[in-house]
Amino acid sequence: MTLLHQPTQLSVTEAAQRGVARLVADAEQGSDVVVTRHRRPVAAVVSIRRMADIERAAADLSDLALVLARSVTDTGERAGLDEVLAAFGHTRESLAALPDD
Repeated sequence: MTLLHQPTQLSVTEAAQRGVARLVADAEQGSDVVVTRHRRPVAAVVSIRRMADIERAAADLSDLALVLARSVTDTGERAGLDEVLAAFGHTRESLAALPDD
């Protein structure tokens, strides 16, 4: 999946001449616009729907990276709750005695 669908590239000057209203209308119709300064991309105008797609893709990639990292580093060794509590200097009883703030 590409993040932008065949974006139109406009210089800052061309984007200003086109006007915000037209850039927004184009984005609403599904046209992605990349605004350039000195031929380097500096901004993008996309629809909210496209932005949501991009945010979902970024979240999915983040989740995938976490899964991959865990699968590579997992030794299969597991610790019980009491072992974890002991590692932090607690027991079930000491936790139960703590105030509920």
